[in-house]
Amino acid sequence: MKMLVVLLSLLALTNAIQLYGEESDGQCNYVKLTLEPRPHSVSILEFGAVGDGKTLNTLAFQNAIFYLKSFADKGGAQLYVPPGRWLTGSFNLTSHLTLFLEKGAIILGSQDPSQWEVVDPLPSYGRGLDLPGKRYRSLINGYQLQDVVITGDNGTIDGQGSVWWDWFSSHSLNYSRPHLVEIVESELVVVSNLTLLNAPAYSIHPVYCSDVLVQNISVSNPPGSPHTVGVVPDSSNDVCIEDCIISTGYDAIALKSGWDEYGIDYGRPTKNVHIRRVHLWSSSRSCLAFGSEMSGGISNVVVEHVRLYNSYSGIEFRTTKGRGGYIKHVNISDVVMQNVYMAFSACGQCGVHPDDKFDPTALPVLEQITLQDVTGTNISVAGNFMGIEESPFTLICLSNITLSINSGSLASWVCSNVSGSSQSVFPEPCPDLENPYSNSSSACFSSTSNGKSATL
Repeated sequence: MKMLVVLLSLLALTNAIQLYGEESDGQCNYVKLTLEPRPHSVSILEFGAVGDGKTLNTLAFQNAIFYLKSFADKGGAQLYVPPGRWLTGSFNLTSHLTLFLEKGAIILGSQDPSQWEVVDPLPSYGRGLDLPGKRYRSLINGYQLQDVVITGDNGTIDGQGSVWWDWFSSHSLNYSRPHLVEIVESELVVVSNLTLLNAPAYSIHPVYCSDVLVQNISVSNPPGSPHTVGVVPDSSNDVCIEDCIISTGYDAIALKSGWDEYGIDYGRPTKNVHIRRVHLWSSSRSCLAFGSEMSGGISNVVVEHVRLYNSYSGIEFRTTKGRGGYIKHVNISDVVMQNVYMAFSACGQCGVHPDDKFDPTALPVLEQITLQDVTGTNISVAGNFMGIEESPFTLICLSNITLSINSGSLASWVCSNVSGSSQSVFPEPCPDLENPYSNSSSACFSSTSNGKSATL
């Protein structure tokens, strides 16, 4: 936690261009979502809320937001949460609303499951993530909204997830766990200037959304918290994630787009995603993950200026037979890794199936992946690229990568059913990835002269 505080101060005090150098023309430069004041504002106190950490305030939040709906056509409104500990169950937001958490304001998720509504699974998943059937609605929700902002002066949303982790680990859940913030089928979504703690499962989950900005947030879930994930863009497009610090029990950032036949049928990809200036920790899995639920497809992703620490894997691509979909046009650059067991992974045998209705002939495609300008210290395995025999991973392009491998590591690179090119990579990659770049070759993902993606 001390390191997180130091890095937060660093991000707040240091100009991004000075710290990281030249920026690409990625999605973050086109997501023009502002945090302009709303013309109307009310305090949660006006609806009888009590910030003692014991009084349940679910009805107060629900009534306040119902009242603020009347201002949607008048420029929108703000719900102000002052300092205090505001215990609540699940509640829904409305369009043209800003939920503002003052410094010292803590929204606490109730540990009573009766305060979390049970809802149908997402259509691109067909079931809950933990169990077949329904799922608990997330703490803060939005559905089919326009222009919704969750922000503050570094206020806190604390899911008090320990009871959910215990129920998950002991197989005592009645339904799949809730998330902290989930916004569904919405446009113009901002989550910024907040701390999110102890999510039961995901911390921020925009699903079927467009024009999403996640900016200047800190996410912390303790090591050992099962399958807790930080930010999960899911079947969403035009997404910017920047200036964030994320430490979780599983993946820090995970891009997804639906599960097997349900994701294929729903058919909504995650695309046009820009991730920059983030610091990521993952105690048991990956700092940055693609999949394994990616049946709707993932494409046009730029990742730059990232720092990855103390994790099992740094960057991981996951899929398996029966997934369908694709992961392609991904450009990752300016990466620094420290104390990461496996720097890169691309796995064609990762992930389970939601049920037995999947099509085993639905083969995923993974191609046009560029990894460049990477340094790593205290790394055990440089890369593990294990493609699918019937659908090999192709056009994997590695450039300007230097990894310091621990003494005693048996193999720096492991590869099968994969092909690509490499230039200036140490330690030397496996032969499948050693084809040299050439001007006439189309084997490598096209880039601009400064190494940034040309597709966004």
